[in-house]
Amino acid sequence: MGELAEFPLDGVERPSRQERIQSLRRRMAAIPARGEVERAAPADAPADRLLPVPEPLADVLPQGGLVRGSVVSVSGATSLLIGVLASVTAAGGHAAVIGHRRLSLLAAAEMGAQLQRVAVIPDPGPDPVEIAAVLLDGMDLVILGLGGIAVPSSRTRAVTARARSKGAVLVVVDGRWEGAQVRLDAQVSGYEGLGVGRGRLRGTRLSVRAQGRAFPARTTRMDVCATRTRTEWKHADRVDSPRRPVAL
Repeated sequence: MGELAEFPLDGVERPSRQERIQSLRRRMAAIPARGEVERAAPADAPADRLLPVPEPLADVLPQGGLVRGSVVSVSGATSLLIGVLASVTAAGGHAAVIGHRRLSLLAAAEMGAQLQRVAVIPDPGPDPVEIAAVLLDGMDLVILGLGGIAVPSSRTRAVTARARSKGAVLVVVDGRWEGAQVRLDAQVSGYEGLGVGRGRLRGTRLSVRAQGRAFPARTTRMDVCATRTRTEWKHADRVDSPRRPVAL
């Protein structure tokens, strides 16, 4: 696992914001070029325009993945976010996780994530949005934990434009970000393996709602199942109409 930023211990003077940004830029220059994401795409979306997602989630997204240059808002169960991180890095992409302390890298590894392609910045300082804007240049996926703040629309427009120009996907969680092209919400709807004599939790069922500017809300259910060696995503019963390709 790579770390693009190292932070001093308490009692040691912290670098200024400008120094932190310059340090990030130097470290970014040392990161290898983005990997080619290996995933077959629908005919109406070239493969190099998409980042992969867990297969059950792909069914409710118009293009079957996350379109490069877009901003995605994710809320609810963290498992969905971890699944996206695992899918992207397993396919050769590079990702950064900013200000999201509750995201389990162990769970990501069990889903197949390649942690050597993940940069983690747990404490981005007072302006995590600026850090994310820097990292959009060089990463395929940037996950930004907002810590409950609402980002002004003037700022979101500027960062969205940067994501579009750099061909990266920005995923925002735990805050308010107006103008996201796709919104995903995952809620736990059941468990497998609990109860007398069952021993341990073997699976979690999620109800996932996807909605975007270019497509109506769709909901599906998916199971996150633990095997002996890894965690897998499986289809559950579909709740509403099947996916129809729609250009974003």
